[in-house]
Amino acid sequence: MVLMVETKPEQTIENAALPTTYSRTNPYQAKVIENFNLNTAGSNKETRHIVLSLAGSGLSYEPGDCLGIVPENDPELVATILNEMNWDGESIVTINKQGESLPLKDALTTHFEITLLNKKVVQQAAEMTDNEDIQKLVLVENVQLLKDYMDGRDFLDLLRDFGPWNVPAQKLVSLLRKMPPRLYSIASSLTANPDEVHLTIGAVRYSAHGRERKGVCSVLCSERLPIGETLPVFVQKNKHFNLPESADTDIIMVGPGTGIAPFRAFIQERAAQKASGRAWLFFGDQHAATDFLYQDEFETYQKDGALAKLDTAFSRDTEQKVYVQHKISENGKELFEWLENGAYFYVCGDKQYMAKDVHNTLLEIFEKEGNMTPEQAEAYLNDLQKQKRYQRDVY
Repeated sequence: MVLMVETKPEQTIENAALPTTYSRTNPYQAKVIENFNLNTAGSNKETRHIVLSLAGSGLSYEPGDCLGIVPENDPELVATILNEMNWDGESIVTINKQGESLPLKDALTTHFEITLLNKKVVQQAAEMTDNEDIQKLVLVENVQLLKDYMDGRDFLDLLRDFGPWNVPAQKLVSLLRKMPPRLYSIASSLTANPDEVHLTIGAVRYSAHGRERKGVCSVLCSERLPIGETLPVFVQKNKHFNLPESADTDIIMVGPGTGIAPFRAFIQERAAQKASGRAWLFFGDQHAATDFLYQDEFETYQKDGALAKLDTAFSRDTEQKVYVQHKISENGKELFEWLENGAYFYVCGDKQYMAKDVHNTLLEIFEKEGNMTPEQAEAYLNDLQKQKRYQRDVY
């Protein structure tokens, strides 16, 4: 979106030329320089490496920061909703309390969140139909049933499952919340890549409730973002996930899958600084042959000395599944020595399983290598957190 600013007669040329400040509410249209799949043929995954130009934007970032993307919904999904409801995509709808309006098709594409349901949306929708199933679903005693229904379903499911809807489109779309931006860990160092920002984005596709589903932003980046296209972006600072102040400090990084993104930034920054602190990376994915993201880069960093140690875990290459926490455990003695000597420990990636397993593995290492009781190990880990030497960026 380009904001047209009318210059008032009394403005001086100097004032009129003040640079635009880009933000969450006024994102910068960044041009796509590169967009390719990091996984090779035969992989079960698709992970995009995207390079965006920040030239002339005035935007800057530190390793560990995030890039916010304001995405658009899948045009196929929007078309299906319009078709399902026999709505006119050109009809004008109000999109917010300020009274701003858009054609319905544009509102569903650019403004509203249509791929997720929440309790409020379903409850309010129940007031717009006589359908008995939705009336039962929103009863207080059926809170778990409602939760189960919403899981993996979207606005199209709601419209299909609980009609007939005898209300205008305006009333139904007014239930929807504004599309939130998606945040991604930045995968580059600005020092090493002036005027650029790099992203590592895994395309999310899955089947649920009889339909194929797509991640709003990840599949936009995968399927509808050719080189030369622009993407609305802003920088989101991440004060709780950054490199140590001293470049002499050792760092240990655990980033399986797309969790590798901030650590590519960390290593690039350290290499550019010619830092004396050692770096140790744990990376994991499914198969070494197809899913070793940025393999050539990391192996070059290892040869050049910017990466002191590189340990990998490819879970589907062995009969017994091996994950990053197993590699951490195998290296427990040396890892504990690094921490005792002041190293920082970082984890990025899956919150539900990986981060918990890594956390528990650390506690086991402290008990074994530090001759600690479980309580002492917990206190040791808490102390690392207080010193900001144990940092997590998990999702």
